[in-house]
Amino acid sequence: MAATIPSFSTSLFTKTKSPASKSKPHFQSLTITSASKPSNPSIAGRKLRVAVIGGGPAGSSAAEALALGGLETFIFERNPPSVAKPCGGAIPLCMLDEFDIPRDLIDRQVTSMRIFSPSNIAVDFGKTLKSHEFIAMLRREVLDSFLRSRAVSAGASLISGLVTAVDIPFSPTSPYTIHYTTENNSSRRSLAVDVVIGADGANSRVAKSINAGSYSCAIAFQERIKLPDEKMSYYENLAEMYVGNDVSPDFYAWVFPKCDHVAVGTGTVRSKQDIKLYQRGIRERVGSKINGGKVIKVEAHPIPEHPRPIRVKGRVALVGDAAGYVTKCSGEGIYFAAKSGRVCGNGVVKASEGGDKMIDECDLMREYLKEWDAKYVNTFRFLDVLQRVFYGSNAGREALVELCGDEYVQRMTFESYLYKKLAQGRVCDDLKLFMNTIGTLVKSKVIHTQMEGLML
Repeated sequence: MAATIPSFSTSLFTKTKSPASKSKPHFQSLTITSASKPSNPSIAGRKLRVAVIGGGPAGSSAAEALALGGLETFIFERNPPSVAKPCGGAIPLCMLDEFDIPRDLIDRQVTSMRIFSPSNIAVDFGKTLKSHEFIAMLRREVLDSFLRSRAVSAGASLISGLVTAVDIPFSPTSPYTIHYTTENNSSRRSLAVDVVIGADGANSRVAKSINAGSYSCAIAFQERIKLPDEKMSYYENLAEMYVGNDVSPDFYAWVFPKCDHVAVGTGTVRSKQDIKLYQRGIRERVGSKINGGKVIKVEAHPIPEHPRPIRVKGRVALVGDAAGYVTKCSGEGIYFAAKSGRVCGNGVVKASEGGDKMIDECDLMREYLKEWDAKYVNTFRFLDVLQRVFYGSNAGREALVELCGDEYVQRMTFESYLYKKLAQGRVCDDLKLFMNTIGTLVKSKVIHTQMEGLML
């Protein structure tokens, strides 16, 4: 899932640092002292060998970075290229250039978004987009297949098989053993490697092998619906989002256009057992706009709600959904998956000096985790706060939709989302936005019940 709306106040709130005494849940503390660390041992007669478990955006991006860096790289993918988890498929504009995504992979260039409140008040969200700006809508199976193929072209070896276990070594330099079955389960095999990168999703076997800790998961449910041409034309460049207890008690529902169909879905962490009830709710809210459509695919998948307690242990690192890199409130995960994979892959290349030296946990903490948290930890915390404030009740959701009608909110939201940089606002406008936010929350009778949500 990926969307833009709830990050609207990032520029306002993230400029204020939280008190040092506040706890920082879900993120392990990083204390790295490398001054006295001895030089890593050299590897004789070969390059560092790395196994990447999972061939989605996170795994493929990690494998590509590793292979380009000269390391011996193996990427395990259990699914054929046509299989992907349910996902809205929206990616920010900056990802197209940063990850060299060909434009012909894009199904739709969405320039209009519409958000519907619980009372069905609609607000058009996208009035501030510039002529060259849009939200790219892709199908995950298309994107994943492309990224995986590119990693192989860079030199990674693709292994089609299911990883069943990872044996943890007792020695700091002994290999990890990857046990797997081939695609048709005809044989059991194993592979010894120096480093393991877990990119195998919310139910990560790699995370279990290192006792990385549990985390809350939402469930996403999505139907792909092929519409008649006249109805599909309505969604030519329009994406819709719906909030309300009827479609999700703690998230949103969506209608995102693809090449020849729309993706209609919802998600929840609080009431996973009722997900089909909420899916019926979004179908009813969309109403006649999808009547007559044919369901061509039904998908469901767990989505992590926060980063795992442990994301690096020994010579094992977790990236993407396996690490828990899906933002609260917006549900964005594709960009953060690919970015975390690349940061981790490049970090391994750097620490191993191009594959010539063994690495250890301190190297992964320094070159991957410390860099990642410095860039994105506050974004994840902030969106967690927004979800608790605005998604906890229908009153909060009405307030959210009302604020989304403000053009300054829209400009700051899209600048932050499209380019993954903190949008630069004006002090007077930020102050006005803050007062409008407080006023809207008071009017909606939200603020007195949600102030505890502001405490991190």
